[in-house]
Amino acid sequence: MTVVLRTRRLRLRELTRADVDALGAVLGDPDVMRYYPAPFDRRKTTEWIERNIASYADNGFGLWAVIVEADGSFAGDCGLTLQDVAGRTEMEVGYHVDKALWGQGFATEAAAACRDHAFDVVGVERLVAIVDARNVASRRVAEKIGMRVAEEIERGGRPHLVYATTRARDF
Repeated sequence: MTVVLRTRRLRLRELTRADVDALGAVLGDPDVMRYYPAPFDRRKTTEWIERNIASYADNGFGLWAVIVEADGSFAGDCGLTLQDVAGRTEMEVGYHVDKALWGQGFATEAAAACRDHAFDVVGVERLVAIVDARNVASRRVAEKIGMRVAEEIERGGRPHLVYATTRARDF
């Protein structure tokens, strides 16, 4: 398995088809997916993994498995995706963390590593996070990694905030 990033407490590696059960437990949790149309079933989780495997090949990035170094447990996913934002293609940092691990700073730690990777390795000038306006925890993660609200858009009939930061920003 290809390790892409390491932080003090985490290892981010490429998702594999063998991750369907572990990732499915995260993306299938109604609390984790509260701001999505619905939790994922096995088919949607498999499609999610396949899209990311294709993105690794096509783009050199995607969402990666987040592994806790201390015990090797699967914590969720975090990484970089290309998103349509009001007709523009933007690079987004996204993250999902197992509910049992909420409040430990794993999403922030992983997202900060992905932010740095986007700027230092991929070479983008601007990074966004598209967050359902009601998702206070996800909004806090974006703010902790130096992002600020740039605009409001509608997705799925609900207001979403587009958080953004640029390479020039002092973290």
